[in-house]
Amino acid sequence: MSRLLLINPNISDSVSDLIRAEAQRSASANTSVEVLTAPFGVAYIETRFEALIGAYATAQLAAEHHERFDAVIVAAFGDPGLAGLREALPCPVTGLTEAALASACLLGHRFSIVAISQRIRAWYRETVEACGLASRLASIRGLDEPLADIGSVQADQGDRLVALAERCVADDGAEVIVLAGAPLAGLARSLRGRLPVPAVDGVSSAVRHAESLIALQPGRAARGSFAPPPAKPHRGLPAAIARLLDRPVS
Repeated sequence: MSRLLLINPNISDSVSDLIRAEAQRSASANTSVEVLTAPFGVAYIETRFEALIGAYATAQLAAEHHERFDAVIVAAFGDPGLAGLREALPCPVTGLTEAALASACLLGHRFSIVAISQRIRAWYRETVEACGLASRLASIRGLDEPLADIGSVQADQGDRLVALAERCVADDGAEVIVLAGAPLAGLARSLRGRLPVPAVDGVSSAVRHAESLIALQPGRAARGSFAPPPAKPHRGLPAAIARLLDRPVS
């Protein structure tokens, strides 16, 4: 049995419920899923600074709980803290953005991202660039009004999200739509047949890619930029994070 830990870097329990539901729908029968919610932070991440906070909350939970799991998923679009966790954790780590973009690249050449806000677009664009896929990004379009309830975005804004996706296809040349953000978990499943191009979801993509990484057993980096952090003095860190830093490099 594979054991997956999905960490919501935001404090919204309603979003964690959406993540859990889609992860359980997507997982193989022999995969168990657990979702943890950040103990501190913001309701949903839109900015680089909020991502910084979410990354630390994710690191704390990952350090405390990773030993019970075969892979860890950063369950927020933008993947806050993903690269650092990949250095420190002994198990495979992926995130919603990385996994969704990987899925999109298997379905078409140019993809567009549909997001829950305008402000979030700059951070998303930088995340795509960090993945080396800027040349394949057709556009990022986002909702342009305040969100009444982050947990009910799909119900409250469903028609607007579909309209944004259709504009990405008609005006921007998108061949795949990436529905971005944990609050949209499961929306791609419900839109099958409503859009003229494939749509992918970060949670379902991350679960399936994590299962593949577990099955592949590729080993862990002992050299290069993703080798574990070198041992050095530290202070003031939570005990679980300190243990990760003190882990011998094999």
